[in-house]
Amino acid sequence: MAKETPFHIVTRSMLDAWLQTSPDQAVTPELVYNDVMDRLSIKMRLTVISISGDDPLGWHMQPVRHSGFVSRILDINSIFAGGPLGEFNDQTYMRDAVIPRLQQVFQTQQPCMELVKTKLFGVSLGYDRILIPQRNTGRPEWIISSSCARFLLSPPRRQQRLDAADEAIVQLLIEGATAKEIAVMLTVSHRTVEHRLDRLKERFEARNTVHLVAMLIAAHLDRPGYGDSHG
Repeated sequence: MAKETPFHIVTRSMLDAWLQTSPDQAVTPELVYNDVMDRLSIKMRLTVISISGDDPLGWHMQPVRHSGFVSRILDINSIFAGGPLGEFNDQTYMRDAVIPRLQQVFQTQQPCMELVKTKLFGVSLGYDRILIPQRNTGRPEWIISSSCARFLLSPPRRQQRLDAADEAIVQLLIEGATAKEIAVMLTVSHRTVEHRLDRLKERFEARNTVHLVAMLIAAHLDRPGYGDSHG
């Protein structure tokens, strides 16, 4: 199986192609992204934003390459099927995580690469993103947006209050400790830890321990004041 190309190499290739374009000769976005299309991994998406007018809500999002990443939490490809930004179903996400950076890139005509931590339909998500505007002596007519998924976390349906023992187990579990390691660190029996983990899975409606960890992390991200800044 071919080795997966890291996102930073994909972005470097697009930036090299972008630097070879001339502001005096307005080019199509394909000239920038064509060479990386066969190197995009299952977690990467590529979209072109067509710019028309000054209002970003009227700018049009057109997927070029959908992600192969599948999740029970959100159907990302269906959500980002394309269309005007103003018709996107989660306008809070668009207003907080997308439009401000698009406007910056449009105005400066300089690429921007960043880690985005935000929410989409209430689900915490994180992804690396690069935005590359057309080089144009006038105004850009398009912006390439390419992203690579990091995490997609759905919080539990109900917020749960944990006692001190469960809080300690949860913290160690999130840090990657096994049930046996947790038992040693907390000086309790392995069976006690397993019993509490089973009870936590039942309370959080988690299918297994991995699912429980994901939900616990999502619940932590969902706390007021955590991750208030957006990319």
